[in-house]
Amino acid sequence: MCSDKTTDKSAPDYRNSVFLPQTDFPMRAGLPAREPDWLAHWAKIGIYDRLREKNADGSRAPFTLHDGPPYANGHLHIGHALNKTIKDIITRSHQMMGKDARYVPGWDCHGLPIEWKIEEQYRAKGLDKDAVNIIDFRQECRKFAEGWVDIQREEFKRLGVYGNWDDPYLTMNFHAEAVIAEEFMKFLMNGTLYQGSKPVMWSPVEKTALAEAEVEYHDHTSHTIWVRFQVRRGGNATMPTDEPVEYDDADQALLADQLHQASVVIWTTTPWTIPQNRAVSFNPGIAYGLYRVDALDEKSTATEGELLLLADALAQSVMDQAKVESFTRVRDVSAQELEGLTLSHPYAGVEGAQGEWDYDIPMLPGDHVTDEAGTGFVHTAPSHGDDDYQMGLKFNLPMTYNVEPDGTYRKDLPLFGGEAIIAQDGKDGPANVSNIKQLAWAGALLAKGKIKHSYPHSWRSKAPVIYRNTPQWFAAIDHKLDDGMGTYGDTIRKRALQSIEKLVKFTPEKGRNRLHSMIETRPDWVLSRQRAWGVPLTCFVKTGAKPTDPDFLLRNAEVNARIAAAFETSGADVWYEDGFKEKVLDGLVDPAAYTQVFDVLDVWFDSGSTHAFVLRDRADGTADGIADVYMEGTDQHRGWFHSSLLQGCATLGRAPYRNVVTHGFTLDEKGMKMSKSIGNTIVPEEIIKQYGADILRLWVAQTDYTADQRIGPEILKGVADSYRRLRNTLRFMLGNLEGYTEEERVIPRDMPELERWVLHRLSELDVEVRKGYESFDFQGVFQTLFTFCTVEMSAFYFDIRKDALYCDPANATRRRAARTVLDHLFNCLTTWFAPILVFTMEDVWLSRFPGEGSSVHLQDMPEVPDDWSNAVLAEKWEGIRRARRVVTASLEVHRSAKEIGSSLEAAPVVHVEDSELADALRSVAFADQCIVSSISVTTDAAPSEAFRLPEQPGVAVVFERAMGSKCQRCWKILPDVGSHKHPGTCKRCNDALG
Repeated sequence: MCSDKTTDKSAPDYRNSVFLPQTDFPMRAGLPAREPDWLAHWAKIGIYDRLREKNADGSRAPFTLHDGPPYANGHLHIGHALNKTIKDIITRSHQMMGKDARYVPGWDCHGLPIEWKIEEQYRAKGLDKDAVNIIDFRQECRKFAEGWVDIQREEFKRLGVYGNWDDPYLTMNFHAEAVIAEEFMKFLMNGTLYQGSKPVMWSPVEKTALAEAEVEYHDHTSHTIWVRFQVRRGGNATMPTDEPVEYDDADQALLADQLHQASVVIWTTTPWTIPQNRAVSFNPGIAYGLYRVDALDEKSTATEGELLLLADALAQSVMDQAKVESFTRVRDVSAQELEGLTLSHPYAGVEGAQGEWDYDIPMLPGDHVTDEAGTGFVHTAPSHGDDDYQMGLKFNLPMTYNVEPDGTYRKDLPLFGGEAIIAQDGKDGPANVSNIKQLAWAGALLAKGKIKHSYPHSWRSKAPVIYRNTPQWFAAIDHKLDDGMGTYGDTIRKRALQSIEKLVKFTPEKGRNRLHSMIETRPDWVLSRQRAWGVPLTCFVKTGAKPTDPDFLLRNAEVNARIAAAFETSGADVWYEDGFKEKVLDGLVDPAAYTQVFDVLDVWFDSGSTHAFVLRDRADGTADGIADVYMEGTDQHRGWFHSSLLQGCATLGRAPYRNVVTHGFTLDEKGMKMSKSIGNTIVPEEIIKQYGADILRLWVAQTDYTADQRIGPEILKGVADSYRRLRNTLRFMLGNLEGYTEEERVIPRDMPELERWVLHRLSELDVEVRKGYESFDFQGVFQTLFTFCTVEMSAFYFDIRKDALYCDPANATRRRAARTVLDHLFNCLTTWFAPILVFTMEDVWLSRFPGEGSSVHLQDMPEVPDDWSNAVLAEKWEGIRRARRVVTASLEVHRSAKEIGSSLEAAPVVHVEDSELADALRSVAFADQCIVSSISVTTDAAPSEAFRLPEQPGVAVVFERAMGSKCQRCWKILPDVGSHKHPGTCKRCNDALG
């Protein structure tokens, strides 16, 4: 039975003899107040440059993450923080794995995001941007960008992101502008550049073409109309209208006469495009019929007895919209019959139309027509839609030029001249309603309504956009290239597809198919923008020549060299100086014979060219001009990844990257998109003020960034809780390593098995951590390490070894071995976590290794010796830990019942069915593993009342109380307490006291 003498009140107070943890590392992190001190420390020691010095001998393999440039036009949002933190973790982790990981931050400085801001300032002052000298305006844009670069730089640095902040790349630097122009002129010289007229996404508010990446889709309510196109007659549309048509027999003539009395019905959500109609398309694979209207609702605009041509699958829905109460399907209509029809434009012969629309409308077969919605017939305006444009190319339809840059009809267009499609405030202009009224007056309107659907908007002005036919400059991505770089194909498209398939690794893998499908089907690249702030299209066209003429473009290498040299010296503004054309053409060609182009390049061409002036040209670039990683949001499959791929394939012959890593979008806690109007935005600055940047970085590491992530107050509280648990683990190590010296070190073969098991786990983790960082799986890295720290270390190893660390003699092998393991743990964990928790790991490191030049970020991840791995030992200790779980669960039952207060009051008997496991338990200090004063292990059958865990069969525990007295130093209850030199101690503690 347990001795009554549990406390010897006459014994001395031994508390000062126990090696309790000693550290100044605080429990409370105080990150918001303390992080700026570490930033100052890194700035003082020049941490980024110090890391570059580590590769002075060239022994470290280079690793380059090329920064996708953010726009320099506002404070950072949570997406910026996510993006830059991921990049920083990638760079730091590869640096600490032995690479020379360079990171040059950059900014996109040209284009509408900045120009729009300056225009807003002008409008607020009542100024007209077009009345300002263009160079002065460009200088305003430059100053605006410079200011925001400085602001954003400090905000990124506050996140703990390191890089070459003193020498970032800016697309508006003179050298960058010169290289962008040079890259453009490569397109000029290799034959891919051409001027064409085709419909492009156009912003009437911003008066410029837009790239797909500059468009976002929002719900929009549009007018929808069903319009009659009257059949004119059979035969070819080029036949005179009064020429009679001959038929083989009376039945054929009757059938044809039926069609000649009918109308083809189209459906569209863009009534404003009706004046530009040049054809109606049908699909030969769809079943069509001739339908007669029999009875009407009184509000119907249909006519009783009229004949309508419709797709069979859509006839009912059309009649419902037209408020037709009953109708009859007269007969089938074949594709051959449809193709033989010619229609009249709805505005043909209308009063005031001045003959503008008195032309024939052909019926043309097109695969893009479906019977899923509408009527089965598609109104075709080649100047205002891609499918329509392709039909126009195929059937040589004329283009129209009825819409001006500001989204109004040309002033001399009959009936509608000067009316706006999209007004300058971004709202619908009168053009749609005017067309609907005119169609009704002309008797062509069968039905009308409204529809709410996803519609393209400019992501800057937030205004709707239209498809508009304009002369633009294009890169022909299927043009055959003879440039000596044909390893992956002889066109831009082929090279891009081959790069995706063979050269680039995607994280997540689904990015490959996404980018591949975009490249596979994309049209030619629209390079030109009708704006002021950007790199101009540095080319000249022969005055009076047509775009199809072979000498339309001036292709002269010396002219190109002069342009690039001027840009290198003075920037792209020189293009707009008076006399520049004459200066660069002088002595080479007659300046009067050429016209200078003043469109500016699509900013995606700017950012797509960054590989040339960053990776290729900088001393901290790459030897081959190829980046190891491009990392951006998933929207950049149609943005930066896309434009860089096209640009690189034209000028490098391949993709300028080896890895493409993408992250999703950041949502609020409910999974909703963040919006200022809703009030659910999370600003990085606010998180940093409340929690510190490391909590924000930890949120990034804990989330699956490859999908959309959620963030909010409750989520951040959970992140902070994880951080506190991890911080306690680190503090325990620091406290128990106080005063540790190399003289204490114990080599693995002299360590107890428990310590060798920890070393084995470190060897396994070393592989997992490196693999995780190399594959950009930070969530996997953090969760693996967090579980190891909190479950295997804090709740197991630390809990067991507290007794040895606190109470063993200072020179005891077990205590020295435990401290040696803690030293290994410290070196591994601080460097493994350092890429994620940059501030906290610096705090931990400097707490142990203070010094003006000291930093965890100057360290590499330790090389773990091969002999630490011990699979046999690991398997043995897996069995020991399973048995331990049964013991500790048993003790918890008695503690909850208040039968014991401490596990040291117990001396359980453990019944083990497996004799091999029993031997394993006896071979180690199993009482120490279970934190009890003594323990018995037996293979005898367990009594029925023994404690068991269903998930751990074969192990049962019978509770017994420890016999003896409580040691006044270690608190174990042992029979020998009180029989030694030092009163109230056990033998171990008596020896420790000397």
